Amino acid sequence: MFGFDLLVLAPLGSILALGFAAYLYFSIMKCDEGTDKMKEIAQAVRIGAQAYLKRQYMGVVLFFVIMFVILLVLAFNKFLVIFVPFAFISGGFFSGLSGFIGMTTATKSSNRTAAAAMKSLNSGLRVAFSSGAVMGLTVVGLGLLDLSIWYYFLDWYYTGHALPIGTDKITAITSTMLCFGMGASSQALFARVGGGIFTKAADVGADLVGKVEAGIPEDDPRNPAVIADNVGDNVGDVAGMGADLYESYVGSIVATSALGVAAGLGIAGVTVPMVMAAVGVIASILGTFFVKSGEQASQRVLLAALRKGVFVSSFLVAGVSYFLVWKTLGMENIGVYFAVLAGLVAGVIIGLVTEYYTSSGFKPTKAIAEASVTGPATVIIAGMAAGMMSTALPVIIAGAAILASFFMAGGAANYNLGLYGIAISAVGMLSTLGITLATDAYGPVADNAGGNAEMSHLPPEVRKRTDALDALGNTTAATGKGFAIGSAALTALALIAAYRDQVLLITKKELVLSLMNPNVIVGLFIGGMLPFFFCSLTMRAVGRAAGKIVVEVRRQFKEIAGLMEGKAKPDYARCVTIATAAAQAEMIAPALVAIAAPLAVGLLIGIEAEAGLLVGATVTGFVLAVMMANSGGAWDNAKKYVEEGNFGGKGSPSHKATVVGDTVGDPFKDTSGPSLNILIKLMSMVSIVFASFMVSNTLFK
Repeated sequence: MFGFDLLVLAPLGSILALGFAAYLYFSIMKCDEGTDKMKEIAQAVRIGAQAYLKRQYMGVVLFFVIMFVILLVLAFNKFLVIFVPFAFISGGFFSGLSGFIGMTTATKSSNRTAAAAMKSLNSGLRVAFSSGAVMGLTVVGLGLLDLSIWYYFLDWYYTGHALPIGTDKITAITSTMLCFGMGASSQALFARVGGGIFTKAADVGADLVGKVEAGIPEDDPRNPAVIADNVGDNVGDVAGMGADLYESYVGSIVATSALGVAAGLGIAGVTVPMVMAAVGVIASILGTFFVKSGEQASQRVLLAALRKGVFVSSFLVAGVSYFLVWKTLGMENIGVYFAVLAGLVAGVIIGLVTEYYTSSGFKPTKAIAEASVTGPATVIIAGMAAGMMSTALPVIIAGAAILASFFMAGGAANYNLGLYGIAISAVGMLSTLGITLATDAYGPVADNAGGNAEMSHLPPEVRKRTDALDALGNTTAATGKGFAIGSAALTALALIAAYRDQVLLITKKELVLSLMNPNVIVGLFIGGMLPFFFCSLTMRAVGRAAGKIVVEVRRQFKEIAGLMEGKAKPDYARCVTIATAAAQAEMIAPALVAIAAPLAVGLLIGIEAEAGLLVGATVTGFVLAVMMANSGGAWDNAKKYVEEGNFGGKGSPSHKATVVGDTVGDPFKDTSGPSLNILIKLMSMVSIVFASFMVSNTLFK
């Protein structure tokens, strides 16, 4: 209807996103790096982060080689098309590259943020936020690039070659593109789990021995784990998060495209999510110019500054999407536009709910801080209760978005079109990821800037400014996790529907998904259990790794003469090495669960049980992830609220009680919780990729 191929906007959007990310990166590099001491500290963190990623990627490469060979064997035996193994590799490569670029930028921005904070609060905010924007725009830019390469390559190939039996060209394209999401999800899980174990082991070890036992300040240079803690912020909260949201982004787009084809929309069903993502790039870039603040160092003022950019981007996407849907799908399918709005609105509301439960400006977090007066136990009880309570509204909002998207898209008349509506609502939620991720990724940079200011002995007002940015970062990180979890739930539903369609394509008959089917019930129970089992593995991994850090920090305090007096320098590298080795060893078992569980259920119980597994894991994984992320964020901000001078302030018994709560919350919010949204999508991806193999080899035909 437009007179040209709208899909060309996807690669153009990719180029624009990557170009603006490069512009922001070089702008940050021109900023003042601060004193020699600030440069030295930033360099130590950068070296530690790069060493960790190098070791992690070496292990991940081995996994990808093994999986590539397995997928290639399946392709040669006609269970997969030959492009799937290569799509798997490309998905993992771009996911890892997103995290690497974001982490490299973050480690070069922390000292520059601290130096900028010496001038003003707004200067520090702009540098930290620009670093986060590099991460956000890199993720969407590389995501659109990967999608565009595969779409145009497969379109060219299937134009001149035979199609897989029983498919048309657009079906063949989308079913193949679905499979590269498995590579992105696999890499994201390794990055999230491994980085999360590293960062929280270092953080817990530094806090328990440094602040609770030794009574020294946070980020005190005498603490041997302080550099490892700062390294962890980057490898877990930046590199891990970037890989995580990359797979969410591309997963939602390819699942929506596949469901659009199943709904009979043809190429138009692919065009809408791809072009909407390109529109989101432009909206996110424009939104970054609205993020600025005055000198009032309060969370509400800073939060309003960030929120302004996100809201501007969301309104732009909402406006342009109407014309996109109208001109691409026609007025008869304009209900799809309202499904997009449902996703956008749900994302914003979930973010606001998360903010309420995790920000120190509201009652739930203040109540946790107040509980510190009676000790650590009541802090933990209050935090758990707040996290559990916080699940109610996100579940209701997600449910409302699902129903609204399904029926407004036309699900009552066309079931597949309703599923397309649910999927497109996830794309709507993630369309502004360029700026939404920026508000999340800026937090670790601000946190590192505070550590840099403390270790460099900068004036107190600088640390006050970085603390204000850091406290806001805890809230935006929790909001970002809520946003990611909400979009994961919608994307997982779309992937489950895509799995159903994939099985239908293979078997030519519908799955029997009645609740009276015992196979489905068994699958539901196993799926409902898996998120808890997975979290147990990751929580225990953090506990074991943190224990090693605690022992090492205690050893150095005891054995290095003059360390506590500031006359000797701790062995920072030893803690980094311990955390790295522990993270690499501990991340394997949780990652294998995500791949082995769906294969085992599909082969041993059947493909109907597989569908039950995916539904059960999505339901409990979504709720558990919200609870853990919000409890962790609330505990962290309750600690900062006490550190501001409330209930006795720093060094008081209340402060030590909130530090204990924070150490419990650390693996909740930064390891186990955020890994769950990858788990539920990766299991769906594995089910789709191995569907043909499971159909042919299941014990229950």
